[in-house]
Amino acid sequence: MLEIQRIRTERDVIIASLAKRNIHVENVIDEIIELDQQWRSNKKELEDISAELNQIARKIGELFQSGQQAAAAELKEKNQLLKTQETTLKSKVEALDAEITSLLYTIPNVPNAEVPHGKEPADNVEVSSSGTIPSFNFEALPHWDLAKKYELIDFELGVKVTGAGFPFYRGKGAKLQRALINFFLEEATQAGYEEFMAPLLVNEASGIGTGQLPDKEGQMYHSTADDLYLIPTAEVPLTNIYRDVLLPNADFSIKLTGYTPCFRREAGSYGKDVRGLNRLHQFDKVEIVRIEHPDNSAAALDEMVQHVAALLDKLELPYRILRLCGGDMGFASAMTYDFEVYSAAQDKWLEVSSVSRFDTFQANRLKLRFKDDNKKTHLCHTLNGSALALPRIVASLLENNQTENGINIPSVLQAYTGFKSI
Repeated sequence: MLEIQRIRTERDVIIASLAKRNIHVENVIDEIIELDQQWRSNKKELEDISAELNQIARKIGELFQSGQQAAAAELKEKNQLLKTQETTLKSKVEALDAEITSLLYTIPNVPNAEVPHGKEPADNVEVSSSGTIPSFNFEALPHWDLAKKYELIDFELGVKVTGAGFPFYRGKGAKLQRALINFFLEEATQAGYEEFMAPLLVNEASGIGTGQLPDKEGQMYHSTADDLYLIPTAEVPLTNIYRDVLLPNADFSIKLTGYTPCFRREAGSYGKDVRGLNRLHQFDKVEIVRIEHPDNSAAALDEMVQHVAALLDKLELPYRILRLCGGDMGFASAMTYDFEVYSAAQDKWLEVSSVSRFDTFQANRLKLRFKDDNKKTHLCHTLNGSALALPRIVASLLENNQTENGINIPSVLQAYTGFKSI
C-alpha cells in the first residue's frame, strides 16, 4: 500500500509511474488527497476538542473544590456538548480513514524506474539466457505422456479424488518431487536463509499484509466457516511473521525460506497451456523471503536472482531471465524478474520463478518498521522469490532429459533421489 504522505508529496510522479502499468489513477489519487485533507482537518478538530475536554474536567474539579457550584454546573453543560461533538467527530474520522484505506487498496505498487513500459508478456525484456536447448533424434514426448509411461504422475486419479489440477505423484515421481524440495531447501539454508515450516492457512490480516487481499480476481481458496485462506505461496505466512514488528535498529538483513504446498484457483485458465503440470490448483514450492533496509534492497534483489540462476545451472536446465514490463508485473511488485525454463517436447518457455522487490508497499500494510540511529522509525523493504516452484521444473526435467529408454536424473539430484535414471 502506498504511503499517504508519499501520495501528497509525489502525486505527479506516482501517476506517471503507474502509467507504466497501463492504468490511469489520477482521479483516485485526487480523491484520496481530498479525503486525506478532510481527515486531517477533522482529526485536528477532534484533538482540539479532546484537549479542551481535559482542561474543562480539571477546571470543573477546581470549581467544585472552591464552592463555585453554579459555575461548575455551567461548565458541565459545555462539557456534555463537547463530548457529543467529540463522538460525532470520532465517527467521521474513522469513516474517512476507512474510505481512504479502501481506495489505497485499489492502487498497485509504483514500478521502479528500471521497469520497462509494456502491456503484456511480449513486452518483457530478456536480460540473459543460459544453457543449451536439447535436440533429439527420436520423437520426444511431453511430460504428461512420460509421466503416464513411467507411472510417475497420475492426473486422472487426481481428477477422480479431487478435480482437475490436483495430480497424484507416485513412485519415482514422488521421490523426484521430494528430492527437489530437499535440494532447494538445502541450497537456501547454505545461502543463509532460515528454514520455517509455515501454516497453510492464514487469516485475513495476513492476506492484506502481503497484498493478496482484497482478492479482486478471486484466486484464493477461502474457508468461509473459519474465515481463513489457503495460501497461494509461502510468501504470505513467512512475510507476516514480521507484521506489526518494529526492528530496534538499522542493522538488519533477514532471510527466510520455507517449503509449502500452494493453492490457487486459477480462475479463467483454460486450453492447451494448462495441460499436465503447466498450471495446477495445488503445487509445491520453496520460497525465499527477505526483509531489508531500503539501502540494501537493490543488492538483495540481485543476490536472489543469482541464487535462482545457480539452482537452474545445477539442474542443467536451459533458462532465460526476463525483466517484466509494467503491464505484466504483480499488483504488489515494484520490480520483478521472471525465470523461464525451456521445455523441449512442448517447444516453449515455462515460467518457473518470479523474484520481486516490493520496496515499502507490503511493509506499509504490515506496519513493519525499523529504528535508525536517531531513533526515527522507517518502513522496511520486503522481497521474495520462488526458489523454486516444482511443477514446471519437473515438466522440464522429464522432457529435456528423456532418452529412448528412460529419463536421466541430473547429477546434483541423484544423492537426493537415490537413483540415476527412470
